[in-house]
Formats: sequence, structure tokens, C-alpha cells
Amino acid sequence: MSYLVPPGLYAVGDPGPADPVLVTANYRMSYDIVRQSLAGRNVWLLVLETCGINVWCAAGKGTFGTDELVGRIAATRLGDVVSRREIFLPILGAAGVAAHEVRTRSGFTVRYATLRAADIPAFLDNGMTATPAMGELTFTVMERLVLIPVELVAAARVSAPVVLVLLLGGWRGAGEFSLFRLLEPVLAYLGSVLAGCVVTPLLLPWLPTRSFAVKGGVAGLAWAAVWFWLAGGEWWNASTTAASFLLLPAVAAFLALNFTGSTPFTSRSGVKKEMRLALPVMVTALLVGSILLVMGRFS
Repeated sequence: MSYLVPPGLYAVGDPGPADPVLVTANYRMSYDIVRQSLAGRNVWLLVLETCGINVWCAAGKGTFGTDELVGRIAATRLGDVVSRREIFLPILGAAGVAAHEVRTRSGFTVRYATLRAADIPAFLDNGMTATPAMGELTFTVMERLVLIPVELVAAARVSAPVVLVLLLGGWRGAGEFSLFRLLEPVLAYLGSVLAGCVVTPLLLPWLPTRSFAVKGGVAGLAWAAVWFWLAGGEWWNASTTAASFLLLPAVAAFLALNFTGSTPFTSRSGVKKEMRLALPVMVTALLVGSILLVMGRFS
């Protein structure tokens, strides 16, 4: 996440005062993809300081925003470099930019180009006018699938200490040694991780409600039912059973809520609202479930 380029004004090819100005983030991958799409053309590229975050996420966090854009225009003295008083932003950056404020404060008119960098050449060839297809957002199964490894890596960072604690708990509560009993809580937990990080993104359009936390909770609840069947839950005591149906959906719901950072179908205010509603429920489920789990393991 520290793989970034210095913010500023870059020349792609040999642009002159009349050539267009495109704007992007200083996340290195975003910068490289945009620059590669402009190969063989003469374009100015204004790179904003987004702390190495991509356009969509930076717009949500406020770093790809009005103040940064206006400040970068001034810092690079863009008005002295180009004669055209307009700049072209990626559509996914619109959430963080108030176009009317940019015009008032800088004198530059904000226009929006395309959703994807791959469409920029066609956009330029079309007289810098976007077609409906250039503004059409898709989020297909394959497009969600490529994001899953990112979610798994993020989950792995917090899962390592959790797995260690579960292993120690399984060993202390095992009595006579049993490999399955030792690994049982770990397998249950890892299943909930997959429910939140893999199943929820793949089944995103079909899981109920628009809430990512609820979608993850439903996937986690389904996993809890599957785990109950696989692990012989009919022999569990009431505390262990209740703990499983509280803890596993809560873990899956939390991880599914994290996926809001990978999807364009959310808004900053929407995510904050969902967090205010969902996090207290998750925390309560985790606390009550943990207490019940301890009671069930040692009863």
C-alpha cells in the first residue's frame, strides 16, 4: 500500500497548452494503468496525493477530493501550463469532488471521462465525449472473483492470532487428546472466514438485502448450519450450539462488511450508517458467543 508515485503534473508524450488534462490518484497501479492507456498520445496527467490509495477508495476517504484537487492545480501552476480551463476526472472519483467548488476556487471546469482507463483512448478519439458504455458499471462474478484474494490476505492478518487462541483453547478443553477436537474451533472459524470473504462476494447479487453485513451474516448462518451437521452438532450441549450460531455469522458479517471497500456499489455515508447499525450487533454476538463457547467447552 506504500507503492506510490509523487503527486504533480506529468507529461505523457509531448503535450502542448491545448492538450487535455486528465486526473488520477498516486497509487502506482492506477498511475501505470492510466499512463499505459495513453501511450502514443500527448496528454497532461495531474496526479493527486491520495496516500497511495486508488481513485474509488480515495474518493470515499476524502483524499481524492475537492481540496486536494484545487490545491494540486495551484501547486503545479496548471493555469500557466495549459490554455484550456477544463480537467477530466475518472467517474469513480466523483464521490469526493464538488465540481462547482473546483470551478469557483480554481477557474477550471470539471468534466468526467470514463469508468475504466481502457476506455480513455476511445474517449479521446470521440472528441472527449463519453458514450453510455463508457459510464456503464459492471460487477460480474469474474470481476468480484479477482478481488477475493485481496480480502483473504487482509483476513489472514487478523486470523493468525485468532487461530492460535482457538488452538490453545481446543487443547486446554480437549481432555483426552483428539486431533479433530483440537482443530474443531479452527475449522469452524476458517469456514466463517471463507463465508465472508469468498461466498459473500460470489453470491453478492443473490444474498438478501442491500446490507453487506446482513449478506455476510446470512452466509455465515448457512455455514453454521453446515458446520453443525458436519461436526455432529446433535451431540453438542446448548451453550456450544448457541455459541456457534452467534460467532460464525458475526465473523462472516464483519468480513463481508470489509468488502464495501472493493465494490463500487456503496457510498461513504452508506458505509458509515451500516457500520453504526451493524457493529454493535456483531460485538454483542461475539461477546455473548464467546462466553457461551467457554461455558460449553468446559461444562
